Amino acid sequence: MCSQPSRPDNILVVDDSPDNVFLIQTILEEEGYKIATAEDGPTALRLVEQSPPHLVLLDVMMPGMDGFEVTQRIRRNSQLPFIPILLITAYDQPSVAQGLDMGADDFIRKPVEVDELLARVRSLLRLKHSVDERDQIARQREDFVSRLTHDLRTPLVAADRMLMLFQQGALGELSPTMKEAITTMARSNQNLLQMVNTLLEVYRFEADRKVLNFMLVNLQEVLEEVIKELEPLAQEKKLPIQFELVDLQDNPKVIGDRLEIHRLFINLVGNAIKFTDSGSVTVCVKAAKDEDSDSYITVEVIDTGSGIPQEEQATLFERFRQGSHKRSGSGLGLYLSHRIVEVHQGKIDVKSTPGKGSVFAVHLPIAQ
Repeated sequence: MCSQPSRPDNILVVDDSPDNVFLIQTILEEEGYKIATAEDGPTALRLVEQSPPHLVLLDVMMPGMDGFEVTQRIRRNSQLPFIPILLITAYDQPSVAQGLDMGADDFIRKPVEVDELLARVRSLLRLKHSVDERDQIARQREDFVSRLTHDLRTPLVAADRMLMLFQQGALGELSPTMKEAITTMARSNQNLLQMVNTLLEVYRFEADRKVLNFMLVNLQEVLEEVIKELEPLAQEKKLPIQFELVDLQDNPKVIGDRLEIHRLFINLVGNAIKFTDSGSVTVCVKAAKDEDSDSYITVEVIDTGSGIPQEEQATLFERFRQGSHKRSGSGLGLYLSHRIVEVHQGKIDVKSTPGKGSVFAVHLPIAQ
């Protein structure tokens, strides 16, 4: 089978001098590149947005919008793919550092020498193709993870339902030994299902495929639900869960996705129970103000567990960062919690002392 010929790279040349444009265009077209031109900054930005080129050759000194501003606007546009920018500057212009600081990738001085121009163009196009290839591999990996997660979830849900029927006696009476074995299997299956669900949620956030339904949320009501759901886990370890409201004038409400806020506190309170063997778990809600005097509601999840070493606290909310504790999980739960708080315009932090416990604090803006 014959290989398909590769498409020529698209290069946008931006210069207010027709002579300079003609010279550069002629040199590059002879090398097989496809060239588009613009005589000013606004035209260049419009062309970049309509059809992003593989490379932009940009004159620094142009009337109206200069090359620095064009560079800055391209870099600020998060919808654009990575586009290398090669600045063209005169010998007497002390502008190289400024251009690089604003996001340009390289520069070339006038008058342009053919060999140098072609070498810099080839270098930046290699960079462009390398970044594009890396991004494509990342997208393929994310799509694979998504498909794999969906495929894993289906049999896990089916197994969960079947194990539940066994536990309920719907498929016949079980001996005490079998009941114990089924309980262990059900717990392990639930843990695996929770990990798969967390991985799927992380993927949705990172792929920008998460659909959020913002509404007025009664935070006290959500927290009471979370505590009620997790109380059996705490009772197994003989841990009391205390719920405290401190100096609140009325029932606190926030604007957010109720399901995601519920997921956030299920994770935080669940972790507190998981890593606490004796003592208690406390959920404390109080009003607060930040340095800009904006009103926040703060929810503290306080445990008397094993605590977190100081060196681990700085990276605790990063993806796949597992703690050193023997009961560490996938390293995704706190990362997902951080993403949920982030999309709600809030903050999350932790204070912890090894051997004494931890305090996870979530700060969410109060609904006005």
